[in-house]
Amino acid sequence: MSLADQVLAVNNDLPIRTQQPVHSGKVRSVYWLTEADSRRLIQEKGYPVAADAPLAIMVISDRISAFDCIWRGAEGMQGVPGKGAALNAISNHWFKLFQEQGLADSHILDIPHPFVWIVQKATPVKIEAICRQYITGSMWRSYAKGEREFCGIRLPEGLQKDQKLPELLMTPSTKGILTGIPGVPEADDVNITRKNIEDNFAAFNFKQADDIAHYERLLTEGFEVISQALAKLDQIFVDTKFEFGYVTDAQGREKMIYMDEVGTPDSSRIWDGEAYAQGRIVENSKEDFRQTLLNHFPDPDILLNKERMPEREALARDNALPVEVLMNISRTYVGIAEKVTGQKLVLSDNPKADIIKILRDQYDLID
Repeated sequence: MSLADQVLAVNNDLPIRTQQPVHSGKVRSVYWLTEADSRRLIQEKGYPVAADAPLAIMVISDRISAFDCIWRGAEGMQGVPGKGAALNAISNHWFKLFQEQGLADSHILDIPHPFVWIVQKATPVKIEAICRQYITGSMWRSYAKGEREFCGIRLPEGLQKDQKLPELLMTPSTKGILTGIPGVPEADDVNITRKNIEDNFAAFNFKQADDIAHYERLLTEGFEVISQALAKLDQIFVDTKFEFGYVTDAQGREKMIYMDEVGTPDSSRIWDGEAYAQGRIVENSKEDFRQTLLNHFPDPDILLNKERMPEREALARDNALPVEVLMNISRTYVGIAEKVTGQKLVLSDNPKADIIKILRDQYDLID
């Protein structure tokens, strides 16, 4: 079987029993189960949720997105071999560690296959919860232009690119396009301040004002758990994005949980510690792919300037990247997954067929 055949690029066409349209995102597709199947699985599997909680099957893909576009390779490569399995394996590892250390729960109830999560429905907080331990990326670009305030936080003078910050900073941005919030542009992924959130907490889907401090505590706790674990592997947790939401537990109590993925190469920057000590940056995250794209195309401003989105979309649509570019990022993802989990990542020759068989035989979700 060719490398292209091993890639799970299309993940929204599985014959999973559902009465709603499949939601297909950049990387994951979500299949909302029927009410009958949700109730049956909660009872059969003993999931710790309310008896009538809506459940979904979340299937990851090997697609790779960067700069808000999906990229493909030559020779029919529609994704990165091992990427999906690596992302899930890393998230699963961190969520297990969170549970062991008494942090909040996640939306994941079951992991039938390396590409698959069974999740409970949550009401999302409309914030990309970002933590930064080093000045790099968009923060550095703003700082280098002379800006000294970032997300309402005053930055000191004299910082150097890729330097460790004096303290861990929380720099939130919007999740989706939010309307009618004073001082917040009606656009996806725009930086906001804590005061923006405090003044409009309900618009960001917080149930009460006190939950702002709660989400910040969960963000900081999760960051510290992952950062300390990575430090033991001589890896630096540079920055990351978490997402949060609300669910109702089996006793009818509402609680805030971690959603989506955590501490992965897609949602975080991870640097090699030994290289950093020598003054070099070696990325063990998607940032390596982003930098490759910036160097690959003659006009990197197309990728950085949101006002040039049509040109950017044309770049992604019309250019098949060299196979070696995708294989390099495959080695990065698989390598960091194996380092984090301490286990070899076993990849399937036909993940879609394996997923269907498991969901049919063990969960009775395939017609």
